[in-house]
Amino acid sequence: MERVTKNFSKSLDIPWNTGKTIINKRYFGEKIGLYFAWLGWYTGMLIPAALVGLFVFLYGLFTMDSSQVSKEICEANTTIMCPMCEVNCSAWKLSDSCVYAKVTHLFDNGGTVFFAIFMAIWATVFLEFWKRRRAELTYDWDLIDWEEEEEELRPQFEAKYSRKERVNPISGKPEPFQPFTDKLSRLMVSVSGIFFMISLVLTAVFAVVVFRLIAMEKFASFQWEFVKKNWQFATSGTGVCINFMIIMSLNVVYEKVAYLLTNLEHPRTESEWENSFALKMFLFQFVNLNSSTFYIAFFLGRFAGRPGDYNKLFNRWRMEECHPSGCLIDLCLQMGVIMVLKQIWNNFMELGYPLLQNWWSRRKMRRAGEQNNVESKEQLPQWDKDWNLQPMNAHGLVDEYLEMVLQFGFTTIFVAAFPLAPLLALLNNIIEIRLDAYKFVTQWRRPMPARATDIGIWHGILEGIGVVAVITNAFVIAITSDYIPRFVYAFKYGPCVDKGYQHEQCLRGYMNSSLSVFDMGEPKNGSEYETRYCRYRDYRAPPWSSQPYEFTLQFWHVLAARLAFIIVFEHLVFGIKTFIAHLIPDMPKDLCERMRREKYLMQEMMYEAELEHLQKERKKNGKRYHHEWP
Repeated sequence: MERVTKNFSKSLDIPWNTGKTIINKRYFGEKIGLYFAWLGWYTGMLIPAALVGLFVFLYGLFTMDSSQVSKEICEANTTIMCPMCEVNCSAWKLSDSCVYAKVTHLFDNGGTVFFAIFMAIWATVFLEFWKRRRAELTYDWDLIDWEEEEEELRPQFEAKYSRKERVNPISGKPEPFQPFTDKLSRLMVSVSGIFFMISLVLTAVFAVVVFRLIAMEKFASFQWEFVKKNWQFATSGTGVCINFMIIMSLNVVYEKVAYLLTNLEHPRTESEWENSFALKMFLFQFVNLNSSTFYIAFFLGRFAGRPGDYNKLFNRWRMEECHPSGCLIDLCLQMGVIMVLKQIWNNFMELGYPLLQNWWSRRKMRRAGEQNNVESKEQLPQWDKDWNLQPMNAHGLVDEYLEMVLQFGFTTIFVAAFPLAPLLALLNNIIEIRLDAYKFVTQWRRPMPARATDIGIWHGILEGIGVVAVITNAFVIAITSDYIPRFVYAFKYGPCVDKGYQHEQCLRGYMNSSLSVFDMGEPKNGSEYETRYCRYRDYRAPPWSSQPYEFTLQFWHVLAARLAFIIVFEHLVFGIKTFIAHLIPDMPKDLCERMRREKYLMQEMMYEAELEHLQKERKKNGKRYHHEWP
């Protein structure tokens, strides 16, 4: 075991170096070897993404104090904002949100669009170059001609359909067969179970939304002054923590449900079982992990209404609205907390849990040895020590791939709101690849080696995530971010239209332009601010106009710009992705030439062998005719 551990560690001297995966393949089999090769390749590809994301974040950090929007918010001492909750909130100064505006600029700045396009292209390049790397590995491991049809049938499938047989069109031998009607009925039950579990997730998200509405009022009337002033951060933070606990709790239920539904389908081979189980687990956990994130990105503050006509949930709780700086900081907080906590929890469960289990098993063995008068643990044979290790879970590599694929989704889908996601993923994976190596070699029994030519269904899931990432980032920039409203103001309503000033100078007066006016009536005696009018974030006509509180022309210009940006962004990025996918061949040129060379040599050998055989037959027949001639 020590020798294998040392060799395995040497094969992983550099976490992203996948050129030394031969030990993984020889000791664990091609399937686990491909997992470590893919994980190393993914980790290496995260380096440029992490560097660019860090550069975008530093750009926002260095320009935070020079941002025109942040300056206007911090200097707005006389701008009175309308109360942001129904009961315990009062009017407040816009300058009170100075820190909030500066933090928002860290993630919502000029580099947001560039980084979203870069990450969409990065995802395509990563998958295309992985195809090339996979082709090299399958060639080196002599898996080019191996097909999954060569797999044995699952014993459960044979036991279930042993009485129903048909002739295999490839082998010509009879084998168990699942009728189409039976397969369709089982599939419909499985799909119904999936939709039921997804509806359970949406119910949990709705519960978190209700909690945020209740907590919003409670924190606004909190006795502690620090919490009272930062009640929005307190509401978002507690909501994220509760959402994380719900996510981890539901994941346990999803695993059991996915296992039950997959066995109900009776897949034919182990690969089909694993692909079906992996798809269910991904759908469950993806919806569970991202549903609340989608709510914050695209629904939070969109249906709040306006002062005097607020929308209320169950006619009781006023809908939550975005801060004057936008909802992007809430989205960033949601992603950052869940990503960090989930990675810490996963690393503990991957290493800490097996360590505790093995410690308990050794403790029981030591007690048993003392009862049987065995002097020390070292007297046990090596196979007994290895058997004492924890067995690999019944799901195979599903849990390992699932963790990384969900991380890939977090790294790409909402990366426009959280540019530090690739950096956090890189740091986690450098540790992850070591923990996986240590776990496989020292904490788990050696799994049964299995052959595979690819990472299975996960490649298709990664491609689907890449497509979803383009769409969501386009909507995040257009709807959640303030990029489009600032752009419209700078080139249509700003002070430097047709003058060619710098961009930040063109945003002078932006906050005043994006705030509407509401008439609160005559100020009450003893009120903190002796004013009749308050401001709120929207594009509506003032109360003294001919059409009070109706949408202004600027609102429709911003809406049109948002829709145009979504269409242009998606077509541009999808076009670039398609071009790159066709530009990069799936197999390296030298590998193609080597395969063609081998095929040519094999044909030559077969031709020479056939020619030699014919010559021998001709000589043999010639001698026979010569002896038979009178």
